[in-house]
Amino acid sequence: MLIEIKPFNIDQRLIDQAIEILRKGGVIIFPTDTVYAMGCDLYSKKGLQEMARIKDVKLNKANFSIICPDLSDLSSYVKQLDRSIFKLLKQNLPGPFTFILTASNEVPKLFDSNKKEIGIRIPDNPITLELAKALGNPIAVTSLHNEDDLIQDYFADPYAIYEKYEDTVDLIIDGGFGQLDGSTVVDCTSGAAEIIRQGIGELI
Repeated sequence: MLIEIKPFNIDQRLIDQAIEILRKGGVIIFPTDTVYAMGCDLYSKKGLQEMARIKDVKLNKANFSIICPDLSDLSSYVKQLDRSIFKLLKQNLPGPFTFILTASNEVPKLFDSNKKEIGIRIPDNPITLELAKALGNPIAVTSLHNEDDLIQDYFADPYAIYEKYEDTVDLIIDGGFGQLDGSTVVDCTSGAAEIIRQGIGELI
């Protein structure tokens, strides 16, 4: 199913439709401030297992990030941050970044793993933020492409995404053309920020 949501005139009924699918363990594709992403409810084991199956990985080996609506619930998912790292997050989020942080004890339980790190995203996209806010907890997320794949044009075009994934996921949100570059990945697990992949985002 493909639905169109206008980023600056969001139809709440369509957001509610997407949230209902997420809460039932569905997997959706939606726009971010970088490439389109695939996501599910972080607290749905069914959704997490299905997303791992689509990505052809075991859930305990999956390298999913989480999208939060803001920084307020971060302490549930990451260990206490140095003041300088928290300041860095505040200055750069929402934005096209994935910050790798030391995971709290809650995270391994969710992923059936011994995961010690978690990627945190707060994309600067009104549709994404509205989804995360309406769900009430983070969305587990992965980019459409595999790590060693080039990002092809269809990752930016919602209709091309629909043609490729219509039989794979429960819902695709057309929020307009996406970007062809990924987020900038910043590893903060050592207490200092280290860029491990330069994407769209330029750190302030």
